[in-house]
Amino acid sequence: MRAAEIRTAGQPPVVVDRAEPVPGPGEVAVRVTAAPITPLDLLCASGTSYFGAPATPYVPGVQGVGERAGRPVWFATAAGMQPGDGSMAEHAVAASADVVVLPDGADHTLVAALGLSAVAAWRCLTGTGGLAAGETVLVLGAGGVVGQSAVQLARVAGAGRVIACARSEAALDRARSSGADGTVRLEDGEDADELAQRLSAVAGPVDLVIDPVCGLPAVAALRTLRPGGRLVNLGSAAGEVCPVPSALLRSRSLRILGYTNNELSAGERREALLTVVDQAVRGALTVGYERVPLQDAARAWRRPGRVVLVP
Repeated sequence: MRAAEIRTAGQPPVVVDRAEPVPGPGEVAVRVTAAPITPLDLLCASGTSYFGAPATPYVPGVQGVGERAGRPVWFATAAGMQPGDGSMAEHAVAASADVVVLPDGADHTLVAALGLSAVAAWRCLTGTGGLAAGETVLVLGAGGVVGQSAVQLARVAGAGRVIACARSEAALDRARSSGADGTVRLEDGEDADELAQRLSAVAGPVDLVIDPVCGLPAVAALRTLRPGGRLVNLGSAAGEVCPVPSALLRSRSLRILGYTNNELSAGERREALLTVVDQAVRGALTVGYERVPLQDAARAWRRPGRVVLVP
């Protein structure tokens, strides 16, 4: 079979011929139809993640979509986090508990593009963030898959108003077409006070911030929260540090919450995934992505946006 193989940490994969993987105890075989290149794949393959440098060579891909016994399935792997191979190949193996049977009619590449990013968006809104009906949601990083998903899923979850914030006008156009009530473009060189003023002018008092970026945008977003408001952080695309004045936290009784998919049980992940897939099948959820042949994995490895490899 053909597979993308990481031979040296920090370098793009090389597409090679490999023997088909053989399932071990508690594992099943999957014929892969779509495998996304995600930020977690890039982080693990870099050798600089908190999981440590991966044992090489290995096939990357922490999630994928395929077929098993004639049924469409989504599956997860620990490739790059633990020894073993992942989804960026024509065939893969996964633990039985990490395989979710999909409804007939699900678009394999769209489900692959959404995957755990959409799961995170849904859980941040409805679980960690505790979104209540009618509340105002501010989505930072609205151009990424998490952000695109959050803009659409916030409405599904009952938000009264949804505001999107992103760096590119294209991302904001997409957010508006996806139902955002207002948008704010990040501008180079502005400080947190300036951004907070522009966010507040569009959003008004905010109940919940979905934050995949941290850094200056998160500092500004905190200042838009009404008393008792919440910010859920699940990434650091804009910076690892978010300086927060103590007086701001205390004066409004704000809550800053962290989220990771790694805390989900297999059952929780399955439930969230099927929820977002159902919305995709209904046409209520989509994201931008690019289909790329598996053979071109090296050239697409660090390409901006969500790339989905297909055999």
